[in-house]
Amino acid sequence: MGAYELLELLRQEGLRSPLQIYCALDRLIEEGLAHRIESLSAFALCVHSECTHGRAAFAICANCGRASEVHDPALERVLRRIARRQGFRTKSATVELSGLCGACAHG
Repeated sequence: MGAYELLELLRQEGLRSPLQIYCALDRLIEEGLAHRIESLSAFALCVHSECTHGRAAFAICANCGRASEVHDPALERVLRRIARRQGFRTKSATVELSGLCGACAHG
């Protein structure tokens, strides 16, 4: 969901400014409760309890737009190894896979 879509839903709760939404989303991301999906300019609540430190992968369907959060310990290890080789301290990592979901690929 985009920030402006979220703002429209929360106007009745007293939120009026996009800045309020972005601050709240930033806090949720910092706490590991949400992710930013860059390619969609959207945000997603974290749905996996094993999600740590803002690391996630998303499979995003180019046809229907559905984004599924995916976690894989092997991917975590690879991302940590890459960062370590570069001497890089990772705050968060989001991997985005673009293609067709099972329903769209076979439908």
